[in-house]
Amino acid sequence: MRTWIILLLLPVYLNAQDYKSDISIVQFSAPFTKDSEISLKPFKDYNTYTFNILEKKEIFDKEKIVFLPTIILYHNNEEVVRIESDISLKLPENTQDTLEQHIDKIMESKF
Repeated sequence: MRTWIILLLLPVYLNAQDYKSDISIVQFSAPFTKDSEISLKPFKDYNTYTFNILEKKEIFDKEKIVFLPTIILYHNNEEVVRIESDISLKLPENTQDTLEQHIDKIMESKF
């Protein structure tokens, strides 16, 4: 019985970690910060996710998200850079450029 429970929960655990695989950009947000989110469309070649605190509270806690919105760039399950909003609940204007620079460094390191 115990083995069956473990086997049934294993895919849920593995899928929960998928948001950090390869090169992933994760935007942590809430309904009241929707207008402050950035578009992740320019990063369509990578894994992109937007998590809402009302739906994925456990991930917010696990990742120690304090400010909303927050964007984290992961590479192979490791956090590369965290970009947090300020007191005005807005991300820095150079957020997209910062992400692109870090992704470029990751891509360069592969060769």
